Amino acid sequence: MAVKKRFEMHQVLSYRTELEKLKKQDFATAKISLDTACDLLEKEKKDAEKLARDFISRQQQIDSIDEMQLYSDFFARKRDEIKEHQKTIEALDRVLEDKRDELIQATKEKKVMERLKEKQEELFRREMAHKEGLLLDEISTQKKGQE
Repeated sequence: MAVKKRFEMHQVLSYRTELEKLKKQDFATAKISLDTACDLLEKEKKDAEKLARDFISRQQQIDSIDEMQLYSDFFARKRDEIKEHQKTIEALDRVLEDKRDELIQATKEKKVMERLKEKQEELFRREMAHKEGLLLDEISTQKKGQE
């Protein structure tokens, strides 16, 4: 006679679980975007370093102002690109922090519902045990009365 009482707020718990899953996906997507941007920044920095080494090695061979100006313009453009990537990374980092906060909040809300479900199940088990005890007492009382 195992009677199972269904959690009254099952739909809310399911919603919270789905919401947490979506927040995890959002967080993972934001993390991938940040990692990709960081990788791109590192690539840009390495390209700039390579160009600087190339410039230093060729400095004695450069014979025109135009070629010097090309290097100078390219260095300036690389610096600007690196600054833009750094700004993008800062923005993505803020987005990631927001997504982390949202995920933490969704997880807390789900855990609250899970704890409520556990408490309700424990209360139901105690109630069933109490009723079973009363039923056993009644049966033993009836047996003694028949003797």
